[in-house]
Amino acid sequence: MIAKLKIKKGDTVLMISGKDRGKTGKVIRAFPQSGRILVEGVQIRKKHIRPRRSGEKGQVVQQPSPVAISNVKLLCPKCGKPARVGYRVEANTKHRVCKECKSVL
Repeated sequence: MIAKLKIKKGDTVLMISGKDRGKTGKVIRAFPQSGRILVEGVQIRKKHIRPRRSGEKGQVVQQPSPVAISNVKLLCPKCGKPARVGYRVEANTKHRVCKECKSVL
């Protein structure tokens, strides 16, 4: 199923559920096919990396894992509130609009 994402790369989002509820972060990458996004500083997991060469040590690397878009809300850059996203068509161009303050995102 391909989901219609209203959140794009570079947007600032607020986590509204899960262990990281209340945290904000910037969207690094979007996965429209699975309806998930990658947010920096949120949903961090540890990955153990095996040593490649002899004499080299293994490592534990922290990296963000994808989050469902239903668990985040877009933060409006103008009013600073978590807002729902709507669309407005002006002069044959489609713009995302904040439902709270009616400003173009």
